[in-house]
Amino acid sequence: MNAEIFEALAQLEKERGIPKDYMLEKITQALVAAYKKDKNGYTDNVFVDTSDGSMRIYVQKEVVDDVITPATEITLEAARKIDKHAQLGDLVNVDVETKSFGRIAAQTAKQVIIQGIREAERGMIFDSFSSKEHEILTGSVLRIEPQSGDMIVRIGSGSDRTDALLSHSEQVRGETFAEGDIIRVYVVEVRRSSRGPQVLVSRTHPGLVKRLFELEVPEIASGLVEVKSIAREAGSRTKLAVCAAEQGIDPVGACVGPRGGRVGAVVDELRGEKMDIVVWSEDPAKFVASALSPADVVSVQLVPGQKACRVLVPDDQLSLAIGKEGQNARLAARLTGYKIDIKPQSQAALLEPLEAPEEDEEETRLPEDAGDEAEHGED
Repeated sequence: MNAEIFEALAQLEKERGIPKDYMLEKITQALVAAYKKDKNGYTDNVFVDTSDGSMRIYVQKEVVDDVITPATEITLEAARKIDKHAQLGDLVNVDVETKSFGRIAAQTAKQVIIQGIREAERGMIFDSFSSKEHEILTGSVLRIEPQSGDMIVRIGSGSDRTDALLSHSEQVRGETFAEGDIIRVYVVEVRRSSRGPQVLVSRTHPGLVKRLFELEVPEIASGLVEVKSIAREAGSRTKLAVCAAEQGIDPVGACVGPRGGRVGAVVDELRGEKMDIVVWSEDPAKFVASALSPADVVSVQLVPGQKACRVLVPDDQLSLAIGKEGQNARLAARLTGYKIDIKPQSQAALLEPLEAPEEDEEETRLPEDAGDEAEHGED
C-alpha cells in the first residue's frame, strides 16, 4: 500500500502540478483525523512518519506499571513486545493498523485528502491567473445567465483552466454572444473567495484596446511607440493618444498600418468600434487640439493654474468638434484630463476673459444652443 500511495502522489504531481510534499502533509492530517474519529479520543500523541520513503502511523505511549489512560499509557509487558529494552517511564511507538479504521473514519480521511487536492488546485489557479491580470485571454462562452445577463467564460487550457465572470456591466452594449462562441476578454482582477479564485474579465475596459494594439502593432510591443492615454465609450468610439520613442517614427501611421490593416484588425475585434488615433504632446495646448480630431482647431487658450482651456474652432467645424451628443468633446476631455470649453471662431471678439472654472463644472462646456447642432455632427 505504501508503494502505491507514493506512486500515486508522484503521478498527481506530474499531471496536476500538486507538490508531493504538500499532499503528504494532507494525508498526514487525514490519517490523524481518521484515528481521532475511530478512537474518539486523545490525538496529541499520534504521529505519521514518512521519513524513510514509506508511510507509518503510530501512537507514542508511556511505559507504566498500572495503565489508567490507555490512549497514552502502556504496560511494561506490552511495551517489551515492541521494544525488548523498554523500561518504566520510557516512551514507545505503537503502530496503528489503518485497516482497522471504521467506515466513518475512512470517509473522514478521504474528505481531508479531497479537500487538500482542491485547495492546492485553487491555489495554483489563483497564482497562474494573478500573473495574467491586465492581459487579454481567449475563452469560450460557457453559459449566459438569463436573468442578470452575466456570462461565464471558460479561459485557459488543460489543468490551467478556470471559469471567469463577464458581468453584464462589463459587456459592450449591442454585442451578442451565444454559448460556445470564442471570445477575447481582458482580465481585470483575480480575487480569492471561499469557492476558489474568482476571475473578473471585461469587454469594455480601455486596457482591452491597448492590449489589442500591442498584439497588432509591433512598434508598441517593442516600445518604439508608446500608448500614453486612452478614452473609451465601449461599442461606440475610442480615442488613443500615442507618441514615438525615437525621431523618424510616425506613431499614428504605425498604429494604422499599411492600408489601415492594423487598426482595422482592432476595429473588427471590437465589432466596428470607431478609433481615433492622435499624437500625444507634452504641450497641453497641442495635445488638446490633437485630441479634438477630426475637427480643426484655430486656437487653444489654457487657464493659468487650472487643467482647463478654451478652444476656438471654425464655425463650420463646431458640430464636428463637439460630436454627436457631445461625444467627441467628452472623449477629448477624458483623454487629456483637461476641461474643454469649445467656442466658434465667430464669437471670439465677444468672449469674456478666461476665469478658473468652478469645482462642480462638467469636464466639457459646450456653446449655448449647441445641443441640437451636436445631434447632427459627425460621429
